Amino acid sequence: MEALDTLLLSRIQFAANISFHILFPTITIALGWVLFFFRVRFSQTSDEKWMAAYRFWVKIFALSFAMGVVSGITMSFQFGTNWPGFMETVGNIAGPLLAYEVLTAFFLEAVFIGIMLFGFNRVPGWLHMLATGLVAFGTTMSAFWIIVLNSWMHTPQGFEMIDGVAHATSWWEIIFNPSMPYRFAHMMLASFLTVAFLVAGVSALRRLMGDNSRSVKTMLKVGLCMGAVLIPAQIFMGDMHGLNTKEYQPAKVAAMEGNWETRGNVPLVLFAMPNEETRSNDFEIGIPGLASLILTHHWDGEVQGLNDFVAEDGTILHPPVAPVFWSFRVMVGTGMAMLVLSWAAVFVMWRRRAMHEVSPTSHWLASEGLPKWMLFALVPMAFSGWVATLAGWYTTEIGRQPWLVQGVMTTEMAVAEVPAPMVAGTLAGYLIAYALLLFAYISVIIYLSRKAARGDDAPANDMIHSGKAQVDIMTPAE
Repeated sequence: MEALDTLLLSRIQFAANISFHILFPTITIALGWVLFFFRVRFSQTSDEKWMAAYRFWVKIFALSFAMGVVSGITMSFQFGTNWPGFMETVGNIAGPLLAYEVLTAFFLEAVFIGIMLFGFNRVPGWLHMLATGLVAFGTTMSAFWIIVLNSWMHTPQGFEMIDGVAHATSWWEIIFNPSMPYRFAHMMLASFLTVAFLVAGVSALRRLMGDNSRSVKTMLKVGLCMGAVLIPAQIFMGDMHGLNTKEYQPAKVAAMEGNWETRGNVPLVLFAMPNEETRSNDFEIGIPGLASLILTHHWDGEVQGLNDFVAEDGTILHPPVAPVFWSFRVMVGTGMAMLVLSWAAVFVMWRRRAMHEVSPTSHWLASEGLPKWMLFALVPMAFSGWVATLAGWYTTEIGRQPWLVQGVMTTEMAVAEVPAPMVAGTLAGYLIAYALLLFAYISVIIYLSRKAARGDDAPANDMIHSGKAQVDIMTPAE
């Protein structure tokens, strides 16, 4: 019983650590590229609104980057303290992949992030822009190698087992394993959507605080347009990822859909209470045949059910159904809310702009305005990307249980033999620390927004007024 408690507590602790850590790379991966876009636009136009946007958001990037690095160190410790069996079994593959991340991402970020953060008026403009681009590239490479390792754990190939230890036979197959392209694209789009709604939500907050600067209006447009364009792409990529998962991890898909029996004409379950004791759904509400259509592209297409993943001795070989079922619906529901709100806001901006051109004297038809209720709706959506990312992550990671590496080792095989109270104590400490850090992080963002709205922030054109700035700014003429 103690071993079971240790396993459960270790899983909860890992979930807590990864949940906290993933929040910040999800922001920095895309925000680095958004900052690069702001920097390029300033270089092209010399319009100060782009540098004002850069200066505001680079502070949030720095804060997020620091939080991600610190929480990432905690993540790495767990492989030795909680899950020694993982590295003992697959360390020959996991170790090099993590080392590649250090070589291609951490060194790049470490070299250039100082220039990016503090080089506004200390280095030539082209070098500052290059540093921003290289830091953005570094965050993407970091995500790439982590996704490679995570994808390999879901769809392992390119290795052989010798005396219970995995040895690589093809690094090409390991890196470009079957689920990696879909998982990487899905994560990158999730990051950009997270940043899109963060930018839009914080900009809406600043507008409600009375900030009517050109910069904040531009950031609001950029965030909403990013969201409106990328959410359909994410829906398409999610469908492709789902088809790949159906091929390689059908038990996960069965749990996501709440489908117990292998059959055709599987309904898309909108609401249900999965019951693992009766192996059925209580209070089910669904659309007949729609799940089959989505997963097989045929109304009567056959989809495997959860009952196919029960061994003859009664051992359950599928994930816990309710957490996967509900986390998947939270992810999809949040995505639908993103779609509706971003498209509605973009339509309102376009409509008001068109009507303003016809009747420019109408004050309430200000071309860049949004109704106040829509601004209020955007503020809580600032962190909707976090909700969707966490829900998607839970779907993916809980959905591969009981496997840690699909078909190779179970989660129970990797856990450390430590007393359950010790794990419970460290878990409590982590939860308290993470709650405080998350509160502080959000408070700093609100503080920075209030400061910028009051006009207390450093002026965007201080580079121009600096004695060095005349040779620092990269203009279109260059």
